[in-house]
Amino acid sequence: MATLMEVKGLLKDVLQLGDRVDEFTEDSPLLGSIPELDSIAVINLITALEEQFGFTISDDEISADTFASVGSLVAFVDAKSGA
Repeated sequence: MATLMEVKGLLKDVLQLGDRVDEFTEDSPLLGSIPELDSIAVINLITALEEQFGFTISDDEISADTFASVGSLVAFVDAKSGA
């Protein structure tokens, strides 16, 4: 649950989504559903994830599936963090 809140906070800050992010659940779609999540925003979000959680993400670890939903992004962060 803590990871979900942190990821939602990063989405809010990086994508400047404001209060819209408050309604996001793990099932909320991301890539293709949020206009603000373009290729540059993905790079910015990756950087923010690395800084927030203290890990490094290599290019071969990233796919569209990672950013398919809030839940898939949380699962990725948990796996990288060893949670």
